[in-house]
Amino acid sequence: MIGKRSSQKTAKTEEPDNTAGPQHVAIIMDGNGRWAQKKGKIRTFGHKAGVESVRAGVRFARRAGIKSLTLFAFSSENWKRPEEEVSVLMELFNLVLNSEAKRLHKNGVRLKVIGDVEAFDSKLVDKIRKAEAMTADNHDLVLNIAANYGGRWDIVNAAQSVAQSVAEGELNISDINENIFNRYTSTADLPELDLLIRTGGEHRISNFLLWQCAYAELYFTDVLWPDFNEDVFQQAVDDYKIRQRRFGLTGEQVTTASR
Repeated sequence: MIGKRSSQKTAKTEEPDNTAGPQHVAIIMDGNGRWAQKKGKIRTFGHKAGVESVRAGVRFARRAGIKSLTLFAFSSENWKRPEEEVSVLMELFNLVLNSEAKRLHKNGVRLKVIGDVEAFDSKLVDKIRKAEAMTADNHDLVLNIAANYGGRWDIVNAAQSVAQSVAEGELNISDINENIFNRYTSTADLPELDLLIRTGGEHRISNFLLWQCAYAELYFTDVLWPDFNEDVFQQAVDDYKIRQRRFGLTGEQVTTASR
């Protein structure tokens, strides 16, 4: 396991209480294809196996008191993958929505899909909207599925929305700052991202939550996604809890401020 810190945040007067655990966790679910190939199966077999790891992640997040869990399900670059694999991923997304939406609702989980979902088939978009509406009033956990999502897309989309607000006289250019801009991103109503986990052994964030990752802690594990379980999730959270998040301060300043 390899844990790495990100760059720091704007100065704060108090050290964050890491011991309480992260409030918003994002996961890049990597390694499905390699997991399947190791077993002599086609890549899509791994995507199907990874559904149970999603369930395990949701169970752990609810038990650990995490408020928001964001999963990278399908990037805007994934359309370039083999047509058969993309087709299976879309079919799997449909099946998961059918089978899991009621389960999530029963367990108090709010489902939210972030990304350019209008690019999907109209029937899939309709299922997404219905699942979001059914779970809209749940508060135990917000489960964000990033589908046809890219971090650059999110920033550009937010910039366009800010420009539109300025053009319509709802916002002055001089009023634009980080807080205002954040209100136009796809995660505007969520806690700030605390921890980003990537499975599968790669050490990059692959155009995921670029704006939101600015001050997040990064954690990389060699575990392939279908083998990700609650124990692996706990290891990532435990690692997060012992880190010193400095947000632009020196370690000495953080230590002094926390006394």
